[in-house]
Amino acid sequence: MKQLPLVIAAIFTLILVTFLLWDQIAPAPEIPAPEPQTSGNQETKPQPREKPSPDDDDVPEKKPLPKETSPTEGIATTAKKHNYYSDGEKSFDGTGKYYQGREIAYVMGHQAINWLERTNREAEEAPSKAINLITLKEKEVLADIGAGSGYYSTRIALKFPKAKVIGVDIQPEMINFLKQRAKQLDLVNLSTNLGTIENISLPPESIDAALMVDAYHEFSHPYEMMTSLVSALKPGGRLYLLEYRAEDESVPIKRLHKMTQAQAKKEMKLIGLTWEKTLDDLPWQHFMIFRKP
Repeated sequence: MKQLPLVIAAIFTLILVTFLLWDQIAPAPEIPAPEPQTSGNQETKPQPREKPSPDDDDVPEKKPLPKETSPTEGIATTAKKHNYYSDGEKSFDGTGKYYQGREIAYVMGHQAINWLERTNREAEEAPSKAINLITLKEKEVLADIGAGSGYYSTRIALKFPKAKVIGVDIQPEMINFLKQRAKQLDLVNLSTNLGTIENISLPPESIDAALMVDAYHEFSHPYEMMTSLVSALKPGGRLYLLEYRAEDESVPIKRLHKMTQAQAKKEMKLIGLTWEKTLDDLPWQHFMIFRKP
């Protein structure tokens, strides 16, 4: 019995120690993750949104983007502003866009290559006679603007092997066709150049002559295109302009794809070219010669 107080004291000490160390021995309770806050003043991370629609209230005010321009170093440019174009009544084969009182015709696409290369073209238009009216000295450069399939470009390059001919067109398909034709004929003096609807993309004063055969009336931007051409011509350079005669009702070509001599003179004068003479020896076309002063 004398040992009872000692046993009781030992038990009491054990209970006390266990109580003091319990929070270190027992596992910590699992605490659930907090729910995300969706209200109140707490700031939340913005979520990505789809492209805004035009009627969204929070779309920022749209400002016009700067017009993209391609490098023009060493290339004839047309920066002058004007108001020479107007909208008007649209014809069946026209664009409804007018220039100097003339409605601009739709462009004949590369799908018409077979028509350009048709076997009876010589009988109808006498292109060989037109080429004989062109003069081109040794080392001179002639640009065939709107060259298309290269019907004229290749024949001029063959006739003047010591001169240089550049076939210019805005349609890559036409350019590719002309490249293949030049390769087949081994025409080392014939090259190609892809232009735009506003620029022939040739350096200033780099050509001695230019030729346009039944193409000018289809230019969607005739003022800009011709301004770049005038810049590319050397002083005294000449333009050979062939257009179907609108004065002649017997010429079997659609009205908008023909042009009067008076209209051609008017438009060439506007961009600074001087009329020299007109030859009407061809079956269907005016053969007009203009010069850069």
